[in-house]
Amino acid sequence: MTLQSPARTLLSAFVAAALAALAVPACSQDTSKGAPPTTAADAKPAPPPPPAPSAADCAARADRAAMDSRSIAGGAVRGAVGGAAFGAIVSDSKGAKRGAAVGAIVGGAKANAQRDDVYKRVYDDCMRGR
Repeated sequence: MTLQSPARTLLSAFVAAALAALAVPACSQDTSKGAPPTTAADAKPAPPPPPAPSAADCAARADRAAMDSRSIAGGAVRGAVGGAAFGAIVSDSKGAKRGAAVGAIVGGAKANAQRDDVYKRVYDDCMRGR
């Protein structure tokens, strides 16, 4: 058996005390803000998720989005102008009239299809909870 000197015993006690003082506590601390330590027991529960929208809510949201999109009449006017310009370039005044008529029909149909697409997309996104 070897005997330890009093200095060695004192040094080992000092090292043990220093290591115990530097040990990280079990709870998290944010010393940068001076906040008290928090533990799992202190944490607030997460708020419940919002209720899922009903089909009527989603339909109303989709109606509003479809109304905000291009109108069918606006599409018809844009199509008529484009068709008249094309008909005038390719043919005479009779061609411009035909081009305007065809352009109005195609432009109105295109605007209606876009409006339906907007309605369907918004309704589906709403029902998915987005």
